[in-house]
Amino acid sequence: MRSGFPMARTSMPQDADELQLSLLQLLRLKGRVKPDDLPGSLRRPEDVCAALLASAVTDGFCVQKGTSARLTPQGRERLAALLAAERDRVDQQRLAGLYDEFDRHNTDCKAIITAWQMRDGGPNDHADADYDAGVIAKLDALHERFTPLLDRIVAEVPRLAHYPTRFADAMARIHSGEHAYVARPAIDSYHTVWFELHEELIGLLGRTRADEAAAGRAV
Repeated sequence: MRSGFPMARTSMPQDADELQLSLLQLLRLKGRVKPDDLPGSLRRPEDVCAALLASAVTDGFCVQKGTSARLTPQGRERLAALLAAERDRVDQQRLAGLYDEFDRHNTDCKAIITAWQMRDGGPNDHADADYDAGVIAKLDALHERFTPLLDRIVAEVPRLAHYPTRFADAMARIHSGEHAYVARPAIDSYHTVWFELHEELIGLLGRTRADEAAAGRAV
């Protein structure tokens, strides 16, 4: 994938701020991102992602070293400003209602991921195929229940439109036998995508993880 070539911001598409917000937020959530992974996570064509990253590097919002890119302090400031503007555009009352629904699913998701990672008080060694299949069946049921809510969240915050496909891709990989896509942190596993969406919703409501923990919600 090409990267590092200059591109004036005026040549970016009309939703440049939204695209930039998506990129900077992804970098914040993941810490470091390989340029080749951007199309899969942002659900944008490779050339758009390359131009977006190049523009952010030129503007000083991120740096690219070796095979990964990360936010700069200036990028964090830019991200904070973009997120604040987005919060002002979102109907906070409706989003809070959607988040309350999400929280109920979040409790179920946390239990499923715990069951995947742990068994009988110790780490799950995944030697019992029937046990793992049972956990995956519970994840299937959660995904089916959760998808209609996710569609409503995206309708409220269109920038989050890449999430449904990322969840669906994780489920497809799981069912193809790539069970790392249940919960492995370094890839777009179901749990990774869930965590990132949770962070998005908390931020959109102007809250923090500490606020959520204090309120007794599953984090």
